[in-house]
Amino acid sequence: MDHRTVLALYDRDMREGARPDGPGARIERVGAVVRQVADAGGWNGVPWSDLDEATADRAITEQVDFFAAQGREFEWKVYGHDRPSDLGDRLAAAGFGAEPQETLMIGEVARLTLDTRLPDGVRVVPATDRAGVELVVDVHEKAFGTDGSPLRHQLLTRLAEQPDTMVALVALAGDEPVSAARVELVPGARFAGLWGGGTVAKWRGRGVYRALVAHRARVAAAHGCRYLQVDALPTSRPILERLGFHALSTTTPYISPK
Repeated sequence: MDHRTVLALYDRDMREGARPDGPGARIERVGAVVRQVADAGGWNGVPWSDLDEATADRAITEQVDFFAAQGREFEWKVYGHDRPSDLGDRLAAAGFGAEPQETLMIGEVARLTLDTRLPDGVRVVPATDRAGVELVVDVHEKAFGTDGSPLRHQLLTRLAEQPDTMVALVALAGDEPVSAARVELVPGARFAGLWGGGTVAKWRGRGVYRALVAHRARVAAAHGCRYLQVDALPTSRPILERLGFHALSTTTPYISPK
């Protein structure tokens, strides 16, 4: 993989050219900043900017003021190759809080290792209704220890209004949900995003997460996507590398001051 070329393609198509990630959201370009504006249950944030030392602080202040007027907390998603190089420090000085850094990993679907197997007695089913969404949320809360209410809202809204833009999956051991994940699809885009991959503690290390990545890769391929993108935690990165993903940058969410 030509890392520089693919990273530039990702930036252009999926960040600068971002499209709304759910019903009711809209993308706005204001100067050198692209932002998404959504309702309280959606993602509000800045996926891309093209700033320098002379323009960054003013742009940060403008976005803080804009989202404050909307009554929305928002996320500024900073990538390791973004300019200026101290953008994260400038956001922190403006009162933003940094969440844990993740690794931007991209894999070319045709070159991934997809010959994975689920453990005996485990099967993967799509979450296509409220009952399925509740299984996904159950896994999310157990795997990550966080409130699954925003995820529930997002999944139910997408299934009701934009079902072709997402496939959510649950791995079941008998009737017990043990892992869940989703693939997000943008019509006509070359990239599909893998999100929310989580496995409950007692089922980790058995290949369930790996199998869900492979399953989602096949879904993306069926939709004509050439690349898969993941914001990987340290626990996921080694698994993804073995499957054929490449680390192209880092990404750190900065959460706006309240």
